[in-house]
Amino acid sequence: MYYSENKIGKIEVICGPMFAGKTEELIRRVKRMEYAKKKYLVFKPNIDNRYSTCEVVSHNKKRTNAINIDINNPNMVSKYITEDISALVFDEVQFFNESLLNIVKDYASKGLRIICAGLDKDFLGNPFGIMPNLLALADEVTKLTAICMVCGEEATETQRIIDGHPAYDDDDVVLIGATESYEARCRKCHIVLHHE
Repeated sequence: MYYSENKIGKIEVICGPMFAGKTEELIRRVKRMEYAKKKYLVFKPNIDNRYSTCEVVSHNKKRTNAINIDINNPNMVSKYITEDISALVFDEVQFFNESLLNIVKDYASKGLRIICAGLDKDFLGNPFGIMPNLLALADEVTKLTAICMVCGEEATETQRIIDGHPAYDDDDVVLIGATESYEARCRKCHIVLHHE
């Protein structure tokens, strides 16, 4: 159908903290596919509506069209795939449930290029959602860093901010937001508050 036995699929993962340029890198790869006249599909989770519901948008406002899909039913991607598609692209992949892992493996084994971008760690500094498993499946990993908003060093952590203060360890892991809720931090400047 849409795969070729002569093609070898590939799983690429772009990860890092908030403000590291993950979505910008994803969009750069999409633009390169456009230049090469490759057909692709871009998907985003339905809970990410920060800038647009029908586009993937980076913090610096670069954008590409995307299909909004339910985080609990990523199997719906199959209804969009036609025989001329050579790549599937997923942004904010940490929000999807585990069934996305099988989709990624299945379509990569059918010769498609799979590009996934997302946070590797949550605001507590723990592996985020399906990302650890996705990183294990990946053929290629690009781990990006940001700049710490406190000291200016390389940042690998995502700092949650609530009312101008670091979040507590029992706050919800998922909170969709940008600069008003999060900062990039280095390991030394990353703070998670604990209730006494």
